[in-house]
Amino acid sequence: MIVDRLIALASPAAALDRAIRLIEQERFAAAFPLLTRAAISGIPDAEYRVARCYLEGTGVPPSRAEGARWLKRAAEHGCVEAQSRGLGGGVDGNSPGEGARADRLFAGDEPADADFGSALEWARLAAEAGSPEGQALLGYILTWGPEPMRDLEEAARWYERSATAGCAQGNLGYALSLARSATDDHDRQQVADQLRRAAAAGLPTAIHLLGVVTESGAGVERDLGLATEYYRKAAEKGHRSAQLKWGLALIEGRHVQQDLVTGELWLRRAALAGNSRAAALVGNLYAQPGPLPPNYVEAATWYRRAAEAGEKTAARALGSLYLTGAGVARDDGEAARWLRISGQAGDQTAQVDLANLVQKGAGAPDDPIRIVSWFEQAASAGDLIASFNLGVCLIKGIGGEPDEQKAALWLRRAAEGVAEAQCMYGRMLVEGRGVESDLPGARAWFARAADAGISDAQVALGEMMVNGRGGPADSAAALQLFEKAAANGHAGAMFALGAMHGSGDDVSIDRLNAQRWFRAAAELGHGHAQLMLGRYLASGAAGEHDPVEAHAWLERALEQGVPEAQSDLAQLNFALGDAIVPASKTPILSSRDSRSLTSPIAQ
Repeated sequence: MIVDRLIALASPAAALDRAIRLIEQERFAAAFPLLTRAAISGIPDAEYRVARCYLEGTGVPPSRAEGARWLKRAAEHGCVEAQSRGLGGGVDGNSPGEGARADRLFAGDEPADADFGSALEWARLAAEAGSPEGQALLGYILTWGPEPMRDLEEAARWYERSATAGCAQGNLGYALSLARSATDDHDRQQVADQLRRAAAAGLPTAIHLLGVVTESGAGVERDLGLATEYYRKAAEKGHRSAQLKWGLALIEGRHVQQDLVTGELWLRRAALAGNSRAAALVGNLYAQPGPLPPNYVEAATWYRRAAEAGEKTAARALGSLYLTGAGVARDDGEAARWLRISGQAGDQTAQVDLANLVQKGAGAPDDPIRIVSWFEQAASAGDLIASFNLGVCLIKGIGGEPDEQKAALWLRRAAEGVAEAQCMYGRMLVEGRGVESDLPGARAWFARAADAGISDAQVALGEMMVNGRGGPADSAAALQLFEKAAANGHAGAMFALGAMHGSGDDVSIDRLNAQRWFRAAAELGHGHAQLMLGRYLASGAAGEHDPVEAHAWLERALEQGVPEAQSDLAQLNFALGDAIVPASKTPILSSRDSRSLTSPIAQ
């Protein structure tokens, strides 16, 4: 308009006043020429407003470069607002204005990706000029900037000044500063008070943290329902950690009506926003028994997202899917890769899974050395499970030559708290492997492991009690131990029960019961039980005479490497003559031999 042109020619200050009135009327296109006239004359406020027009695309096509140029010019001329917007590259054209203001810096879960070096001088100028927002920004730089810039004590002072002036970002920063040194209820109450003020201004991080202190009762009365409500509010404002908390609350029905579908959606939102733990939890929802139907393809997708972001439990879970072929093509190499990544991040379960995979011949050539190193580091720091696993590796020669003496040392250490180690160390004492034979000592270690429910130890201790090795004989106690182990499916214990009932070794002879236990053990693949069952059926010792089935069990025993079955078969063949059942028609049974007392690597 002609009037606006005349005003612009008359006075730059008048042009700025007229432009501001036009902006208030949202007539941005008419205001911009007036702002430019005032800015060219060197008025800092006009320079700052021109920068904002370029950055926000109001009244002029957006231009980050032009916005940065005018923003820097206004800051150099002392405009506090421009100086406050300097953080994040806004003064040098790299990332003008975006993410620079304190309200942006304090809105998310983590420190913003900011150009601290170029921002420090502008934030300090704004802070010293009395800008509460500039003071909060300076506190932020001194807290989160590069190590040489950090000064937490000075940051706390600037945060306090900003908070005192009523700046919400200052309240949040001051709360975090106070929390670092809070030692008593008074300190924690101050933290909560500052968080309330920042939350009242709508800062998502403050609302989330107010939920955290309310959930724990730190400085406020503990109220789980109110904490959940805070998480909901922060989640709706885009805070990733709050979205995770709110999603879990909905899924679990914790202080809110259960809603599985909506809860899963909130976890997805958090995961898609970059929260790796949320991605792992979504994977768990689809991979583990729970409220949602299993979907391993979906689980693998979310585990991969979390694993690639550094979530070690997700990497281990993804490796497990590759091991079983659930949701992905079965691939031992990929399984080893993800287990290795998880193990390197310190996940002990992944380390054990990789060790078991290496025993089967999978993994990289240097995995055995890596695994032993993991276990040795943890064992040296006092981890008893790692001590046990290291002992097993030394026995099996994983990562080097077998060394039973060193294995015995680590297993002895692990035996102080790991029942499987007690059983294995007891076995080494019985056999004199890596240590001198010590039957009383072995019996004592077997007793500890047996009390902890280790079936192998119950059988080993029972055998020593039957034969009076390492201490007095006690067949009654041995019988009880065998029964406990047999109830847990231990074939060796079943065979022992059959032998005791069949021979009357300090118990009443009961051949029917003996045959029942021999059959149970034989069906689990126990070779000597198969021999005894064949003999019982061939002779009818328990009242059941079935030479054809007897022949089948004796053949199975011979296949298991029981040489005594050879003569029994010869006698039975002579008696049966043409009635022999061809071996190809014998029942197909499990070949698993449960007699071994060697424990796998523990998890």
